[in-house]
Amino acid sequence: MVSGSLLAGNIGQLVTNEPERDGLLGEIGNAAVAVVDGHVAWLGSATEIPAEWLDLPQLDCGGAAVLPGFVDAHTHLAFAGDRADEFGRRLRGESYEDLMAAGGGIQSTVAATRAATAGDLLATTMPRVERMLRAGTTTVEIKSGYGLDLETELRLLGAIAAIDDSLEIDAIPTFLGAHTVPPEFAGDGDGYVAHLIEEILPACAPYARFCDVFCDEGVFTVEQARRILLAGRQRGLEPRLHANQLAASGGARLAADLGAVSADHLDHIDDADVDALRAAGVVAVLLPGVSFSLRLPQAPGNDLWDAGVTVALATDCNPGTSNIETMPFVIALACLEMGLSPERAIWSATRGGALAVGLEDRGRLTPGALGDLVVLAHPSYVHLAYRPDAPPVRAVIKRGELVAGSA
Repeated sequence: MVSGSLLAGNIGQLVTNEPERDGLLGEIGNAAVAVVDGHVAWLGSATEIPAEWLDLPQLDCGGAAVLPGFVDAHTHLAFAGDRADEFGRRLRGESYEDLMAAGGGIQSTVAATRAATAGDLLATTMPRVERMLRAGTTTVEIKSGYGLDLETELRLLGAIAAIDDSLEIDAIPTFLGAHTVPPEFAGDGDGYVAHLIEEILPACAPYARFCDVFCDEGVFTVEQARRILLAGRQRGLEPRLHANQLAASGGARLAADLGAVSADHLDHIDDADVDALRAAGVVAVLLPGVSFSLRLPQAPGNDLWDAGVTVALATDCNPGTSNIETMPFVIALACLEMGLSPERAIWSATRGGALAVGLEDRGRLTPGALGDLVVLAHPSYVHLAYRPDAPPVRAVIKRGELVAGSA
């Protein structure tokens, strides 16, 4: 991973997310940021740059807005195959649940992914991650879950590790062996859960940071999810959940009971769920691209914010329900479809995302934080929602190195 030094100056609007500064985003006008050896060393007014930083390589931001690097906290990037036909069928009236019941949905991608070699997976996944990086994502969580057998799950986790090693982006691996019940265990969910806990999880745990479960109607029950997540915790994996996407499934309350790092989706939650998430300190990861793609109501983002729950935004990039790769577009959807203010959306896509993957050193710009910055192609972050079709990013800096775009 790169680690460089530079002085980014001529910043018209700097988002720091420092809570001690005014406003949610801790903005500084006419700003500069010094990054030394990959970490923020100083930031403040461009008229007050300490002399010790003036000899650093300089990046002229041209009066643009600069944000912390986006942290995409929920993706399914590692897969093979294509589900454009399924997308068309949904637009012609078939429901997501009907497609899953007929062997489509996740099962379709599982079949294609099982047939793919390690080289195939890297060849299809790397371009997606590279496009994310060019659009400002500097940290991305990537789940397994399209194998559902030991061999393919290990192959997926290997692809995630290769991406982390070879691209200038931090790839955070999540084990999602409980994405759905595979066809060889059809009708025997408890049997698959036992096999997962006894055979697949022990071999995969050393290569992941989190354990996730799709706890929802027609997938895994609350008790099945509890068993898997507790087994993952015994193996050193922090719990996360796909919760309450399809119905009021009890997944959000389970996330609170277990003190999970995050509960993701949350389309069907009530006030008691919200209170439980807040009390337990569980991050709510909202995925507006999914509701947009499925043409369903958005999760109650402002209600969660108003209740004091920590909120993150993510792409949920996957082959079926959110084939969206860029965080700027997700921010636009969060504002225009979910109703978040630009400030709440920006914070959720940066600091909120970092907290959703348990990383304190990013998602904000403060001395000691990672030197991950996004130079927008606009003078204000509001343009991300105001002009969602315009090229959003001018340059991306990862750990003090220019890794995409130009000055």
